[in-house]
Amino acid sequence: MGRAFEFRKARKMKRWSAMSKAFTRIGKDIVMAVKEGGPDPDSNSRLRAVIQNAKSVNMPKDNIERAIKRASDKNQGDYKEVIFEGYAPHGIAVLVETATDNNTRTVANVRSYFNKCDGSLGTSGSVVFMFDRTCNFRINSEGLDAEEIELEFIDYGAEEVFADDDGILIYAPFENFGSIQAELEKRKIEILSSGFERIPQVTKQLDAEKVADVEKLLEKLEEDDDVQNVYHTMEELSE
Repeated sequence: MGRAFEFRKARKMKRWSAMSKAFTRIGKDIVMAVKEGGPDPDSNSRLRAVIQNAKSVNMPKDNIERAIKRASDKNQGDYKEVIFEGYAPHGIAVLVETATDNNTRTVANVRSYFNKCDGSLGTSGSVVFMFDRTCNFRINSEGLDAEEIELEFIDYGAEEVFADDDGILIYAPFENFGSIQAELEKRKIEILSSGFERIPQVTKQLDAEKVADVEKLLEKLEEDDDVQNVYHTMEELSE
């Protein structure tokens, strides 16, 4: 197994633990997708992907339709995607993806979290180069073999394919999202969810006490409604 498998295995998906928070964040994704490509999922591949993700966290169909309708309203404000970079305690690089309609508020909040947790907010480009930006798809594994999918999708950019209890995962570079999505849809392979992740190129091992210091910052960031994703280079020492 490769880096994507280990990343997926190790990462704690805390941000999806609260159903209402998941719905809020997907709601923002719907707004951004509709503003970018319109309200028709048949002609808006980004919106199709967001709808799949909404279904994967059991977001009701009525909620999805209302969110699309609201996003189509000209009076609906847009969300801007902003990335923050910095360091947690013990030299752990942290990259924060946000979607905000008030950049002043978001900057102030993120800076306060770093300051309160003995971290430091960096400048643009200070840590982003430490992460590879990837796309991923989770597909229904019924009747499919992960090894065969890997061989068949190499030509579309797939770099790592593996199975887990919830389906088959395909990882590829960020720029291959469209080609893989199109081929899966062409083959009528059910896409359960899809998205983007930033996988650290190198991780730093910390003992449990130091991990706790870093977790304080990560938890504050993940609890903020403007924060969509938090990535870091920390790895906990195995006992």
